[in-house]
Amino acid sequence: MPIERIFSGILGIVSLGLLYLCWSYVAPIAYDPLGPRPYPALLLLLLILCCFYLVIRPKKLAELLNLGLSRSILKKVGLLMLFMLIYATTFELLGFPIATALMFFLVGPLFGGSLKASLVTGIVFGCLLYGLFDYVLDVPLPLGLFN
Repeated sequence: MPIERIFSGILGIVSLGLLYLCWSYVAPIAYDPLGPRPYPALLLLLLILCCFYLVIRPKKLAELLNLGLSRSILKKVGLLMLFMLIYATTFELLGFPIATALMFFLVGPLFGGSLKASLVTGIVFGCLLYGLFDYVLDVPLPLGLFN
């Protein structure tokens, strides 16, 4: 069994568990008439459907993937996980714009970007995404140090 089928099956089962947890979530304060449940539920349903399709799809539609798991790729995956942990822990303290800019700055070089381009992109996207969520979508995000 190819590795992508195994991974998709495990991810689908984990997503089912998350959907179960998501379904019982009730926010203490709801500013939206639907509440916070529909968005993650829809994303998880889509993820589950895609994962299970990858598990049961016909063999003729699957191509053999050579993931090339080398030491450098595993190091980048480990660093990416560490950077995501840093992002999650500093999100409220630093605020969305700064934490997002920091995340872009740290992750950019992992994908071959220069430090300068990663910094500029992080600052631009941190500000633009904050504006999109806060002003256009009316989703309040923490400002952290700017508060």
